Amino acid sequence: MPGLPLPVPDEDSQPFWDYCAQGELRAQRCGSCGVFRHPPRPRCRECGSPDFEWVPLSGRGIVYTYAISHQAVHPALVDLVPHGVVIVELEEGLRLNSNIVDCPVDEIAIGMPVQVVFEKAGDEITLPKFRRV
Repeated sequence: MPGLPLPVPDEDSQPFWDYCAQGELRAQRCGSCGVFRHPPRPRCRECGSPDFEWVPLSGRGIVYTYAISHQAVHPALVDLVPHGVVIVELEEGLRLNSNIVDCPVDEIAIGMPVQVVFEKAGDEITLPKFRRV
């Protein structure tokens, strides 16, 4: 994906991107109250605890909502429109913003079951995307 703006990992998110590069979807789970947190952050939004662990996620979920973009909002997207942007609700209750691959945009639907796949987007970043199942 030449020219596409990519995430810039920081101290909190670097482990997320490292796991994605290994083909694993993981998220922080609070060590005090058990709430998942994404995007990664230094403290739990529920209880304020700094304690957490990186736990594996199933990668299975449903399309919670979506939008179809018919305009290239960046020059690198010109050949990709129309494309779907989705929010996937994982089995664990966490929601991720991503894209659907190998699915025509007119077939994307709320409630559609999906499974994570990983797409290398550069030397440093592997993106979690989703494929319908």
